[in-house]
Amino acid sequence: MYLVAILNLPNSKHCSKETGTKPRQDHYRQSQIYAREGIDLDRSTMADWVGRSTALLEPLADEIGRIVRRGDALFADDTPVKMQAPGNKKTKTARVWTYVRDERPGSSPPCAWYQFTIDRKGEHPISHLADYKGWVHADGYSGFNGLFGENKADEMVCMAHVRRKFVDVFASQGNAIAEEAIRRSAELYAVEKEARGKLPDVRVALRQARAKPIFDDLEAWLHAQLPKISGKSPLAQAIRYALGRMPKARAYLENGHLELDNNTAERAIKPVAIGRKNRMFAGSEGGGKAMAIAFTLIETAKLNNVDPQAWLTWVLAQIADHKITRLDELLPWRYAAQAA
Repeated sequence: MYLVAILNLPNSKHCSKETGTKPRQDHYRQSQIYAREGIDLDRSTMADWVGRSTALLEPLADEIGRIVRRGDALFADDTPVKMQAPGNKKTKTARVWTYVRDERPGSSPPCAWYQFTIDRKGEHPISHLADYKGWVHADGYSGFNGLFGENKADEMVCMAHVRRKFVDVFASQGNAIAEEAIRRSAELYAVEKEARGKLPDVRVALRQARAKPIFDDLEAWLHAQLPKISGKSPLAQAIRYALGRMPKARAYLENGHLELDNNTAERAIKPVAIGRKNRMFAGSEGGGKAMAIAFTLIETAKLNNVDPQAWLTWVLAQIADHKITRLDELLPWRYAAQAA
């Protein structure tokens, strides 16, 4: 299926008035693959398949988005992509956002929902998560701030970003305080390694018994180190960043649905970042939205250990005549159950 191929095969490209996505002018990988099999398929024809397929599958991607937003907690991240600016041959920086619900080993299947926007304004995540009042794991980007507050979502910050600040300082300076902060952070992750895959109440009990003392000591220790060093140093900046973020990370100690970091979203956004090497840019906003639909379907299938091509082939064979009120019957985990 070409829809899967454009997001999974290296250096594959497509172009179309419908999808609005332009290829590398010197590369025709997909057409060449078919040509070697004696099949003459123009790139524009294959691109039209993508445009028509994503339009047909959009309600299914929307349903995945609704499932994501029904969770008690989700993970959010974004990454830049190039989009051709209207009326000229230049490009501008657009964004792909991802929102992931992953409650394994709970009963709700994991889902990843992607959205495309022409810029990085904070109004976009606010629109995507309108009325959402659960927990949002985020990386500290100020554009997410509008999500949080009274009668809004709660913020769970990413301790991996806190740790990276000290890793950067240690890499450049070999500082002993930075090294100790990294060591203490590793102790928190050692507890999480043991907690992974366990039910929420078991995770909370383990964190309270073993992670909370480490977390409390780290926070107190950082407070004690700050007066000892230059306030303008990179290390002081790293410590202030950590102390500003840690109060919003403490919630994971009492909530087994939360994680210590936002790595779930970072893993989900990685295929988009890798894809930047394989395609030059989105040719239009419509092309970017088609890409987001494709990522939603393919990455959700992968999260559920379902072959995206087999599942989407099955879906496309019946979705045109399928009732919109029964979209849940076409989701990847339902396909896996009936195929077993």
